[in-house]
Amino acid sequence: MPFELIRKQFPVRLSFALTINKSQGQTIGNVGIYLPNHVFSHGQLYVALSRGVSAQSTRVLVKHSVIEGHEGVFTKNVVFKEIFERVDPTTTIRYDIDYNHTTI
Repeated sequence: MPFELIRKQFPVRLSFALTINKSQGQTIGNVGIYLPNHVFSHGQLYVALSRGVSAQSTRVLVKHSVIEGHEGVFTKNVVFKEIFERVDPTTTIRYDIDYNHTTI
């Protein structure tokens, strides 16, 4: 053979990526959340954080984490307050993260 082949192997781990919207309704064992920017829609942060089965198996990387006047790592949670203005104050809404179950 006129040339010599050299082979290099790299360790590869199978992984999958989903958007926050596509993950809605899923329960995922190990979750990594990458937020290069703040979330931009009502409920997105909640959906992203509640997909994992535990806090120990959920990791969050926030790229732009500076919020003026605060120290630490932050991201903004978008809430449209108009939604809550139309809710009957006598209605009780409970969310149980352990069972992914909403009761009204």
